[in-house]
Amino acid sequence: MTLYDRLYELYAEFDTETLRAYREFVDLFPPLDSRVALDSWDDANAELADRRERIERAFGDGGDTLAEVASIADRESSFTALDLHGKYGRAPNALVLDVDETLRSAGDTDNEIPRVTLHLLTEFAERGVPLVICTGQTLENVKGFLIQGLGNELVHSGDVSVVYEAGAGVFTPGSGADTKRLLYDDLADDVRGVVDDVREGVLREAPERVRRGCHLQGNEFNVTLKPNYETGSDDAEAVIDEAMVHLLDLVGDAVGERVDVDDGPAAARAYYADADPEIAGALDRAGADAPEDVPAAAGRLLDRLEVALYRADAAELAAADLHKAAGVEASLDVLGVDDPFVCMMGDSKSDLRVMEWAEETDSGVAAAPEHSSGRVLEHVRSTDDLVFAPGDAAAVLRTMYAWRCLAELNGNSIPQM
Repeated sequence: MTLYDRLYELYAEFDTETLRAYREFVDLFPPLDSRVALDSWDDANAELADRRERIERAFGDGGDTLAEVASIADRESSFTALDLHGKYGRAPNALVLDVDETLRSAGDTDNEIPRVTLHLLTEFAERGVPLVICTGQTLENVKGFLIQGLGNELVHSGDVSVVYEAGAGVFTPGSGADTKRLLYDDLADDVRGVVDDVREGVLREAPERVRRGCHLQGNEFNVTLKPNYETGSDDAEAVIDEAMVHLLDLVGDAVGERVDVDDGPAAARAYYADADPEIAGALDRAGADAPEDVPAAAGRLLDRLEVALYRADAAELAAADLHKAAGVEASLDVLGVDDPFVCMMGDSKSDLRVMEWAEETDSGVAAAPEHSSGRVLEHVRSTDDLVFAPGDAAAVLRTMYAWRCLAELNGNSIPQM
């Protein structure tokens, strides 16, 4: 009997929906000091074990793995996993995970990572699958919610790495001298100089509305202006548009000083408006001119600087060489994943760079929430169509988990670290 046939029989002959309900109850049962509650957990755990045992007996060799698959993933997820294994011939040996609007979604989950998602991440970690948290947030923010959600022991196990500030640094607790890699240390002096100059003046020299309506995110390297209004609101959009104009002018001044260009701000506006329609839109909404000409000398330095607009959310300056894909490669190196095949989950253009790297190097698959940016959705739908609902990253994690189990059952070795 083929693995496809066994999987078909599993979901046709057994009540896997009830099995998964018992598994979720047992796994996510909150710690309660109640005899009645503990008795309920004991009863559910016994029923779970009994239902799993029936599957194991029915399928003989490999039955334990099929029971594990059925207790985690529904029929659609399991067959998707089997199709992915047939396509790639290997299963993911690391997870690369964006946080905001991917693992958690402000609209659906009160901006918290759902418990079921956190639990699935611990299941992967217990099976030896490294976790790379890949975010634009500061290191301190990420460390805080990781320890709270995953536990201090797991975060410091040596199997969890954090790419923070969208690639400026990599933090891998428990890795000795490699625990923290500051990737911005390797940048050229002129690039670092521009970023340092902009940081120094970004609030001090800001127009009053920007100075009062924005705050500077506490980054180690990147310069990120965030609104003092609710993200997505009209007030946030207006102040971030104006902050983008101010940021571009500061970048232009700093670049102009280094390459001897008279009107650096005009060069910066022209360069980034041409490169990014969203920035052009912000300049237009703010009533700022965007000239067309970029002096060649300024263009060469601006090529190495990245300015990004997150509409009604942030205006940011970073180095072009510091991006999530470079950070992920550094993380995987520290984690010792020599032949990576990752599942990259993200929603923004910074995540797209990792997805494209994975595709170009045959190093993994991509997944995204359905509210992702257009280019991200286009990439994900054109590859394996692993699109999930907002706040439901667990759906893809279940598919990845089933994929690893079925790869073992199929007799193919899962790539080792």
